[in-house]
Amino acid sequence: MTENGLGHREKVLNMNTMNPNVKRVEYAVRGPIVQRAVQIEKELKEGVKKPFSEVIKANIGDAHAMGQKPITFFRQVVALCAYPDLLEDNKFPDDAKNRARRILQSCGGGSLGAYSASTGIEVIRQDVARYIEKRDGGIPSNPDNIYLSTGASDAIVTMLKLLTSGEGKTRSGVMISIPQYPLYSAALAELAAVQISYYLDEDKCWGLDVSELRRAVEAAREHCKPRALCIINPGNPTGQVQSRQCIEDVIRFAAEERLFLMADEVYQDNVYAEGCQFHSFKKVLFEMGPEYSNTVELASFHSTSKCYMGECGFRGGYMEVINMDPQVKLQLTKLVSVRLCPPIPGQVLLDLVVNPPRPDEPSYATFIKERTANLEILAEKAKLTEQIFNTVSGIRCNPVQGAMYTFPRLTLPEKAIAAAKEKGQAPDMFYCMKLLEETGICLVPGSGFGQRDGTHHFRMTILPATEKLKIVLENIRAFHKRFTEEFS
Repeated sequence: MTENGLGHREKVLNMNTMNPNVKRVEYAVRGPIVQRAVQIEKELKEGVKKPFSEVIKANIGDAHAMGQKPITFFRQVVALCAYPDLLEDNKFPDDAKNRARRILQSCGGGSLGAYSASTGIEVIRQDVARYIEKRDGGIPSNPDNIYLSTGASDAIVTMLKLLTSGEGKTRSGVMISIPQYPLYSAALAELAAVQISYYLDEDKCWGLDVSELRRAVEAAREHCKPRALCIINPGNPTGQVQSRQCIEDVIRFAAEERLFLMADEVYQDNVYAEGCQFHSFKKVLFEMGPEYSNTVELASFHSTSKCYMGECGFRGGYMEVINMDPQVKLQLTKLVSVRLCPPIPGQVLLDLVVNPPRPDEPSYATFIKERTANLEILAEKAKLTEQIFNTVSGIRCNPVQGAMYTFPRLTLPEKAIAAAKEKGQAPDMFYCMKLLEETGICLVPGSGFGQRDGTHHFRMTILPATEKLKIVLENIRAFHKRFTEEFS
């Protein structure tokens, strides 16, 4: 007995009483392999001897953590907004000061520390609408359809919440690509919605075929009510860029099947391959004419975390909704208001992404130089990664057309597959864990993103600095040779 006489009693919140949906959530990008990587980093600091001196985290698209420098103008304006006394400092250019003053005038009490409207600061939403209009060749964008968010992830989860309803065979089904970004499967598990998997075609550079969408939706109708189709373009983890024709086909399919379209376009500036071009779903939708542009419901997403900015930590993003039922839109506004507002520094950074220095402003030349350099370096690294992986027997890598990742296919010896099974691990998890322990390189196994049965992959970012990336690729090549020999 304890002093208060209550004795030992079970926790109120335990594994039996907690939300069962949360237990079904998995997020490979920060899963067991990353947890082990963090442990290894601690061991290295404590002086434990390893065959390597550092852990290289090529598991996540975190550009600044990999050494990418921030865009000067963006950080100047954020600094001025955060500490307005700097507006008197002559080290800062006039255009940065003007931008900061405009933003601060839109903040409560002229401070970043004040809440904003739940949908975001109005002038920033107006700037986002102008940016979309310019990007899409003049197709109108209404600031009332813009919702600022805590990164794109927050807006995606909010939309999935709106779309989820029903029980049993009437539960909402959401179509997601395989391989997919695990945010989608994790959110659907938490919301108790049904994941409808459609497979990208690895032999056609991870292309999307409407016949595969049709197969998936028809099979799903037996156990759920398909309501939404999610597209990631450019692709994560697969790095493909969709052609305009493909986007048109997807829009027609969504119209025929009465599906809500979700277009995750956070890598829209990351297009490297010759002959590839980013087409926004909204632009293509409107160019297809009123039959589609007046009826197909679409939410598209963008973020400050990727492209040439890589400002993941600021958690800035937006969503634009098209053709949404006005009553549902009121519910969406209510739902986002529960969280009060997205972080104000993230909103500021987003404003600078959509409203960068203009050609007649003093910061323009530096901005263009930095932006171009970041994108050119990524393009070089995309090509380098593909070339080196394709020299390795047992690794096959599609061209990295866009985004920040490669998703190569592994041919693994039968003995390795058996050894993985013995450990209760997926074969590519076994491979990646062994790679981490022997080289300090942290990748995410393909099984964490979904893949066709019997195939094995890993996802690697192309973000390490070029010289470090060459070492990483060389170390993976040497490891793969050793691994194959060990298990042959």
